[in-house]
Amino acid sequence: MEVEPLIAIPVFIHDFLCIHPFNEGNGRMSRLLTTQLLYRNGFYVGKYISLESKIAQAKDLYYDALSRSQAGWHEGCEDTIPFIKYLLGTILAAYKDFEDRFSIVETKLPAIDMVRKAAQNKIGRFNKQDIRELCPSLSISSIEGSLRKLVKSGELKREGAGKATCYIRLK
Repeated sequence: MEVEPLIAIPVFIHDFLCIHPFNEGNGRMSRLLTTQLLYRNGFYVGKYISLESKIAQAKDLYYDALSRSQAGWHEGCEDTIPFIKYLLGTILAAYKDFEDRFSIVETKLPAIDMVRKAAQNKIGRFNKQDIRELCPSLSISSIEGSLRKLVKSGELKREGAGKATCYIRLK
């Protein structure tokens, strides 16, 4: 019997957390494993929206779902449904955030506005390739020109040179 990845992943993560294989870092490792397993199964939302941040925003719900699901685990009579629902809800919320943040691809805005919106939705450092992935309708020269203007206006900070160039939001 084949189990859908979106069911199998939360069950695997639940069991991993019940086993608690490390003295420290089990939570971080579980979130890393979640993102990696989602990637391997074609769910790339974690590339654009931090699942770890989504979980941290409602940590009490995370621990509540995990606690309810862990009851009876050692006896083999646990109910993983609360944790499955929690993790699926978190993934769905990430996809909704993704849709809200990156709907700019569907609207026809001037290049600088599209690049500005894409940059506003990036976390930490990013490069022009990251912007290109979010704005596939723009040419690389339009992206480069827009990035230059945003640096000049003080909205972005440019670091590095050549292929190592990256940008950081300032506003």
